[in-house]
Amino acid sequence: MSTDPLVLMVEVDRATQRVLDAVAGLDDSVVTTRSLLPGWSRGQVLTHLARNADSYVRLLTWASTGEHTPQYRDMAERDLEIEAGAGRPIAEQLGDLRDSAARLADAVAAMPTGAWSAVVRTISGRDRPAAQLIWGRLRELEVHHVDLNIGYTFTDWTDAFAQRLLREVATDLARHHGAEPMTLRAPELGHDLAIGETAGAPVITGPAHTLAAWLTGRSDGKDLTVTPDGRPLPLTPNWM
Repeated sequence: MSTDPLVLMVEVDRATQRVLDAVAGLDDSVVTTRSLLPGWSRGQVLTHLARNADSYVRLLTWASTGEHTPQYRDMAERDLEIEAGAGRPIAEQLGDLRDSAARLADAVAAMPTGAWSAVVRTISGRDRPAAQLIWGRLRELEVHHVDLNIGYTFTDWTDAFAQRLLREVATDLARHHGAEPMTLRAPELGHDLAIGETAGAPVITGPAHTLAAWLTGRSDGKDLTVTPDGRPLPLTPNWM
């Protein structure tokens, strides 16, 4: 999968349209029903996707102007925005998703070429070049589309997306979350991924889609193989 933000934006547009098409077929009753994301309703997930697009506009503004424009003032503000919009009817949710996606597309189109290398700080506290934000948006769309539980599952992820997500999450868990040591083995990658000190640690084998979904809490991992036989799947920290 390309790391060029303008090329990757094509995938963002496609993922956005998939969400819009799926949401258009829902009725108002679903906004208060549970999503697959623990503690979140579908309305909360939908509102989060819209506000997340606007938060990336702020980060792109920071990158293009040099003026500090935080993604969110703080997590409390982010949560309040989600709660404020969660109960809206589907038509309003749909319009918000479409309009916020258009604002993000406009911000991407307006980015000066040199601004993509500018470093900004996300709400997680991590510094990253603006060029990486487009992948972040694609990840939000694809993972939270699964969370909506409206027919789109991790098996619908493209191979390129699943493999990139798997690599990212494995690296992230090892560096920042203190996950249990393990070796991840997805045959299509052609190499193993290590989390922690793997001597004596279990080897978890399966398709990249399933491994990525399990690591992100979007699958119970029942179709994965653990070696040595009889060992349980390691516990994984909450992610996204």
